[in-house]
Amino acid sequence: MGIFTKAEKEGELVALFDIRSSSVGGALFRVQKSGIPKIILSFREPIIFKKTIDINRFVLSIIKPLNIIADKISTAGIGVPERIFCILSSPWFVSQTRIINLKKNTPFTVTTKLIDDLIKKEINIFEEEHLAKYTEKGNKIRLIELKNIKTMLNGYETANPLDQKSKELEITVFISMSPEQVLSKIEEAVKRYFHRGNIKFVSFALSSFAVVRDMFINQENFLLIDVGGEVTDISMIKKNVLRESISFPLGQNFIIRGVASALGSTLGEAESLISLLQDEHGDASTEKKLNPIIDKLKMEWLKKFQEALANISRDISIPATIFLSTEMGFADFFGKTIKTEQFNQYTLTESKFEITFLDTETLHGIATFDKSAIRDPFIIIDSVYINRFLIHSASPR
Repeated sequence: MGIFTKAEKEGELVALFDIRSSSVGGALFRVQKSGIPKIILSFREPIIFKKTIDINRFVLSIIKPLNIIADKISTAGIGVPERIFCILSSPWFVSQTRIINLKKNTPFTVTTKLIDDLIKKEINIFEEEHLAKYTEKGNKIRLIELKNIKTMLNGYETANPLDQKSKELEITVFISMSPEQVLSKIEEAVKRYFHRGNIKFVSFALSSFAVVRDMFINQENFLLIDVGGEVTDISMIKKNVLRESISFPLGQNFIIRGVASALGSTLGEAESLISLLQDEHGDASTEKKLNPIIDKLKMEWLKKFQEALANISRDISIPATIFLSTEMGFADFFGKTIKTEQFNQYTLTESKFEITFLDTETLHGIATFDKSAIRDPFIIIDSVYINRFLIHSASPR
């Protein structure tokens, strides 16, 4: 884990599947040495959500749209992908950044075995402390990412720590894991259509962090906020290191369900009314009826958001720069909610929040497209991440 392999040639055909809590996306792209992938085709299918969440049915709900996407890619007549990646958003993975410290009175030599032993110990601690909250007893967990973010010797960052002597070693690692039940169902679905090689799993938390960090090189402190259908993820980056991540189980579907429940309407009707309100196309009576309901739901979401930031900050200031990703139609909704004065009064921030939406406009130019490919922000981020690491000795294994 954590070892990277180099792409054999430019133009390698790669398939990716972007699995979120409210939709599944998919694409074929060609690896480019420029770091700008060429997306040949792309699709996105919604996950049908219900008024209540049943976790077992929720896992199965991703299979139908995944089959549709895989079928479209496999029958497009473009070719067989040489590599397949699945990018997981919450709640399909759990992650944590851990800082490993080793101090001794006398100098010691940094070896591969020493680093491996320290990291293995951290993985075991992560499983015991963190994953027990998210998995039922007896469920198996698979490690999907182990990324060394930074290594320091005697307080100085180094890219080549092996065989050097030091009194102090500090390693910052990003670890992500996923339930075997989820991964095996995804693999089974994808392998019905593609039989070549193993499927590599990646977290959207790591891919979005890497892409945003490289795009905004002068911004070393920021928050990454991803509002999905069922879950909101927050990652805090300090000095270009992904320091902390936290999630809470309220996303855009929470708003839709809340409106449907209050009005006694279907989920589809509630979604349409919310859309009309956001586009300012609703009539006066609709606004009068909806605004109090949505305001109450906003405050519930905001309360959980405030609690998450309080837990993630740990007595250090929260970056004022925010990069926000959401499903289409909800970016402005959550952006305005975050910017409310009430929010700023109760959190320790460096200054007033500045929000950049990770939409197609912001991401313009970092990928190219064939005519048949839709401009999908999540697929753009995923393809850029995979492309750059394949070219620069970086395919997550």
